[in-house]
Amino acid sequence: MLEAADFQTICAFGRGGLTNDKKEGDGATPIGRFGMRSCYWRPDRVARPVTGLPVLPIRRFDGWCDDPGHPLYNRPVRLPFPASHERMWREDAAYDLVVVLDQNLDRPEPGAGSAVFFHLTKSADPTPTEGCVAIAEPAMRRLLRLCDTKSVLEIRA
Repeated sequence: MLEAADFQTICAFGRGGLTNDKKEGDGATPIGRFGMRSCYWRPDRVARPVTGLPVLPIRRFDGWCDDPGHPLYNRPVRLPFPASHERMWREDAAYDLVVVLDQNLDRPEPGAGSAVFFHLTKSADPTPTEGCVAIAEPAMRRLLRLCDTKSVLEIRA
C-alpha cells in the first residue's frame, strides 16, 4: 500500500519481494528512503505531469544502463548502446510516467541495483515489477502534484 498526504493506493513491488540488500537482477524492491530526482513522461501517449520535480520527455533513443561492469552503470544512456540496458521508450505503458529514485544513483556501486524507478502499473491489476514500485496512472498524477525535489519515497516491509 502506498500512502501519501490524505490518500492511499495499491502498489506493486518487485517479483523478488522487498530487500535490505539490493542486487542487480534479483527482482526485489529495495527497502529505504529514496529521493525523487526527476520525472520522465511519454509525450506521444500522455499529458505532461503537473509536479514540482524536473520533468523530461522520454525520447525513442533513451535508455538506462544496467551493466554493472560499465562506467555508465545506473545512468541514462543514448541508444543504441553497446552494454546491457533498459529501454525507456516501451511498448507497454509502464514508463508513460516514471520517476527516477536515488537508489544507488549518486556513486553507483556495481551490482547494487539499477533502474529502480517509481512507474505506472502495466494493467489495472498491479502485477509484480522487476524491482520498482508501480501504481495506477490516476494515483501517480495525484501524487506527482504533491512532489518536489525534496520529496522521498519510503519503502518499508
